[in-house]
Amino acid sequence: MSSECNKTYPLYTQAQVVRCTAVEGAAPKGSVWQLVVELPWSEETHPKSLPLAGQFYMLQAARTNTLLGRPISVFHVNKEAERPQIEFLILIKGQGTVELCSLKAGDKVNLLGPCGNCFPAPFESLRDHTTLGSLSLACTELVEVKGGKVCIIGGGIGVAPVAGFAETLPAQSYDFYASFKSGSYGLENIKPANLAITTDDGSVGLKGMLPAALTEKTLQNGNYAAVYACGPLPMLAYVKKIAEACNLPCYLSMESRMACGVGVCLGCTIQTSEGKKRCCSEGPVFYSRILDFENLDGTATRGQVAGIRIQKRRDPLTTEPDLSVNIAGVHFNNPVIASSGCFGFGTEYESVFDVSRLGGISSKGLTLEPRQGNDGIRVYETPSGLMNSIGLQNPGIPHFIEHELPAMLKLGPVAIANLSGSSLETYTKGAELLDKTEVPMIELNISCPNVSAGGAAFGMTCQAAGEVVRAVRAVTKKPLAVKLTPQSLELNSVALECIKAGADAISLCNSFQGIAIDIERGVPIFEKLKAGLGGPAIRPIAVRLVYELVQAINTLPAEQRVPVIALGGIATWQDAVEFIMAGADAIQVGTATFANPPAMIEIIDGLAAFMKRKGYAKLADFKGIIQGPSRASGTPKV
Repeated sequence: MSSECNKTYPLYTQAQVVRCTAVEGAAPKGSVWQLVVELPWSEETHPKSLPLAGQFYMLQAARTNTLLGRPISVFHVNKEAERPQIEFLILIKGQGTVELCSLKAGDKVNLLGPCGNCFPAPFESLRDHTTLGSLSLACTELVEVKGGKVCIIGGGIGVAPVAGFAETLPAQSYDFYASFKSGSYGLENIKPANLAITTDDGSVGLKGMLPAALTEKTLQNGNYAAVYACGPLPMLAYVKKIAEACNLPCYLSMESRMACGVGVCLGCTIQTSEGKKRCCSEGPVFYSRILDFENLDGTATRGQVAGIRIQKRRDPLTTEPDLSVNIAGVHFNNPVIASSGCFGFGTEYESVFDVSRLGGISSKGLTLEPRQGNDGIRVYETPSGLMNSIGLQNPGIPHFIEHELPAMLKLGPVAIANLSGSSLETYTKGAELLDKTEVPMIELNISCPNVSAGGAAFGMTCQAAGEVVRAVRAVTKKPLAVKLTPQSLELNSVALECIKAGADAISLCNSFQGIAIDIERGVPIFEKLKAGLGGPAIRPIAVRLVYELVQAINTLPAEQRVPVIALGGIATWQDAVEFIMAGADAIQVGTATFANPPAMIEIIDGLAAFMKRKGYAKLADFKGIIQGPSRASGTPKV
């Protein structure tokens, strides 16, 4: 056996989809897809320059909602086609892979590659190990093995690159071990001397994980020349252990999150005995003896090393989880609340989806007097976000009480009156009127960024925030949530002052201020120059602010703590889970409803399915789980 594995240089091009089909045998059905693309003909894409076994491409659908390409290993290369064709096996994991697996024949795909190194052919002695090291620059021509087979191991989607490698070896010159959770796939092109398949559920081959078929004794008795593997990290750690115990050369294809694919971003480094190595350019294939698999054998976890509390695995629920939450004595059927300013008064969406399924609805921001709002452009789309400068246009609190509130109360979800004002007097008079109604809760808005007076001005300092909360608290017995602005330089202190002044809950955070410019006219988009930015773009920042606020609240005595209602870029159930794990008791959804009207229903259903799968019977089972070992005991005031 010889290798033609020389250094290749990635090129950026666009390919056309030949076909994209669900892979037969993969379980669950539709979880793995085969994508076949045809490269444009050029000197650079001539078959002699096509990828080698073990290399990968950065793939991205030409029409995409993702920023980055996804690293996908080459499964098969069809050099006999009129134009070069490359086949990939893709496991659906997130938005990027969903898009790739949704492509149709004729669609376009952006490719950067081939990237990384490749699997080296087996060599005769260990003398070459020191020179090859991590195989970072090239897979050097190696000496043909004078006897002995190759042991090739693939786990799950990791079967793809090692199956591609097996194709380059003579038939019957290797044994192939494939390990899956359920079913099997990706084995149609291999010609091993022996094929062993294991599945966790026993649906194909031997029941169990890889050790059911491959052990240290198996390697010893197999007269193998070298071991090659790709799959989940625990499996690779096991392969490394038994291969090195048998003193066999072992090469492992590793995986890491990456942005560039060519070694520039340094985001995909993995720890080795030679320091941190880039998985994209110095890998993905590494000589096993330089890899550091410490803490990957089940005795410890990355989270424990970092001092973060790790929850024990739970069995899936056999009953439906309880999504209800109690905030300041008010019962919500679930933690999903329509955010103020993005859902009107609830009736507007009655014909679009079943509004009664929501946990709550926060009304359009209300002021004592009717307001017409701002002039000029009011909404402006940005990448992954929406800027707005509405200016609290609303019918006024008296009109709301007489006309909109009765309809809101009939919808079913908890009705929340979002109270704003331009002065201390207008806030208190508005609260006095609302206190006489049947509205279950008031959300005190001291965070609106799009008004000249009041709004966020009250939420910027402890003194101003404390003053308005005390004044409103004095005139109403309604449960009071205070909605804060992320613009405050003393946000946590402001929140604690609001709690001291009588807030029963904190809503965080309202939109971030930004500026948009019309470059053709050379003028601001918005008449007031600054506007509020919401949407997915702000979510990671909002998660941090919520996490830090919960940490600050947890420094208070248990009886003084209050719930946190999180908002900021929530669009999916995964987003909602993230905020709850950061410590939020409930969440609000705003901009996402404009982009996907049933988003909140999807979040409720997704949250329930997640809890059932993970064994969480109630929200408290995973609320605040990233708080760490130093988290104070006790529960918030609810």
